[in-house]
Amino acid sequence: MEQRLNFHEKGQGALKTLYGIGGYLKKSPVERALQELIYFRVSQINGCAYCLDMHYKDARAKGETEQRLYGLSAWRESPYYTARERAAFAWAEAVTQCTAPDAAYQQAKEQFTDEELIDLTLAITTINTWNRLNLAFPNTPGTYEVGQFG
Repeated sequence: MEQRLNFHEKGQGALKTLYGIGGYLKKSPVERALQELIYFRVSQINGCAYCLDMHYKDARAKGETEQRLYGLSAWRESPYYTARERAAFAWAEAVTQCTAPDAAYQQAKEQFTDEELIDLTLAITTINTWNRLNLAFPNTPGTYEVGQFG
């Protein structure tokens, strides 16, 4: 897909808020490896090729296995995710699909403190925003380099 405009270049004022949220989430008690898996899963749901490329590369650079990344779209049937990860995936899918049923919430509450659940939800909504920006103003998948955005 052809790039419509470079929102990283032209939208610096608007993006400052998202960068600030990213900085906050880096200090969150929700582990960074789990955040990367959430970013990857939500990007799968939203069909954001650029974000999939980015978060695959970032997750691998942080030690995530290919098996777990390849299996993420079928996490319910895959044995290599923890109960905490499964709760996060269920919550991420529910929030992304704008449903957030009580069952997904209860599962998440069993694995996350209130502060962590708020941070997890913030991570989910933030990657949804990035996905939508990248879908509206596409960047070329495959061009991201690990550490490119900080």
